[in-house]
Amino acid sequence: MVVQHGDLACCVRCAGPASAERLARRQLLKAAVHPPAPGPLGPGATAGMAAAGAVETAVARTGAAPSGTVSPERDGGGPGRSPAGFPGVLTGTVVDTSPQVITIYGPDGERRIALPPGAVVWKGGTADPTALESGDSVVVRMHPGQRSVADRIWANVGRVTGLIVERDRESMLVDVGRTTRRQAVLIPPHAMGRLQVRFPRLEPGYLVDFIGLRGRGFLEALVPATSQPAYRASEAPAPAAVRGHAAVRIAGSAVWHEATGPVDADGVRYPALDPETACLEQPLAAAGCPRLPYLSVGSLLEVRNECTGSARVLPVSGCAATAQIFCDRCVTCGTSPRGRVADLPMAGFVAMGGDLERGCFNATVSLGSRSPASPPPGSISPGSPSPGSLSPGPAPTGRA
Repeated sequence: MVVQHGDLACCVRCAGPASAERLARRQLLKAAVHPPAPGPLGPGATAGMAAAGAVETAVARTGAAPSGTVSPERDGGGPGRSPAGFPGVLTGTVVDTSPQVITIYGPDGERRIALPPGAVVWKGGTADPTALESGDSVVVRMHPGQRSVADRIWANVGRVTGLIVERDRESMLVDVGRTTRRQAVLIPPHAMGRLQVRFPRLEPGYLVDFIGLRGRGFLEALVPATSQPAYRASEAPAPAAVRGHAAVRIAGSAVWHEATGPVDADGVRYPALDPETACLEQPLAAAGCPRLPYLSVGSLLEVRNECTGSARVLPVSGCAATAQIFCDRCVTCGTSPRGRVADLPMAGFVAMGGDLERGCFNATVSLGSRSPASPPPGSISPGSPSPGSLSPGPAPTGRA
């Protein structure tokens, strides 16, 4: 089985000295933009050690520290600083459960959440709250204005988006990005027909996007998140030439991913990073379907859910590695223009009104920077003006 014998090694070590140096610079920049979480041995410490290890690797290969590194004294972060998080959403692990109340252990300790009669639970499909078990990893969206009453709960949900590199009868190995370990996907027999309606070619070289239940080291694929392109990823048609300046507001779809750490948990991944920083995570070279101006890590991006009207201004935390290689539409409320314009962490996607099992919502992004007088990043009331002045950068070539 691919799940047991697939190559799950990270590819950073084989990226070469130049790539290792650039990766180290980007990890340090992310750590500076997103301060570590409290606690000497918490997730923030793990992120810091990862960044420090990347620097040491670059020094060993090149003989010098990467340019643009930030020392801890100048970083401004510290054990007392933590990400703002997403109000109205709780993530954690189920400690205890009953038909009316569940106890969840999250970043702020244990919390008891009431389960009203209308609470909806997704655990591979719509389920009764009694399906929740101790040890389940959950994302909970609260009732508006009620801090401890659940509206919807997703248990053990996961997603794999990328390129099939290996396949056997019941499982496959998917490349989701150059600096992320390959993901093992198990397809149960009862879900095969449903998945192949939208993904008929489950062969190496083709793209997949599955939602399902996260197991130990693999994803049990249950729901197709989109439709499969009819061609191999390496045979994608060349993008049409475009001219002129990119629009300030760009419509498309927003998708979600499983956050890889505190640096990634409170931002948004963007498909068109500045070429100077490069998208090292991208598994394939692709120009992308929507025409997007370049942004750098730490830039501010307003993401608006066109289905609910909610919007947030979030810092760019990294490259949306697989968003550029999908040129699909979202049909959550009407039909969106082609292309993925934002890739949110699960909590951010849910906080903006998205349902994880749907995989996307129709979105609009505003590109540029906020003026100093603008309010800090956070929730924006529906219909409010876009914060700050917007100045699109140079646009890469993309599909019209």
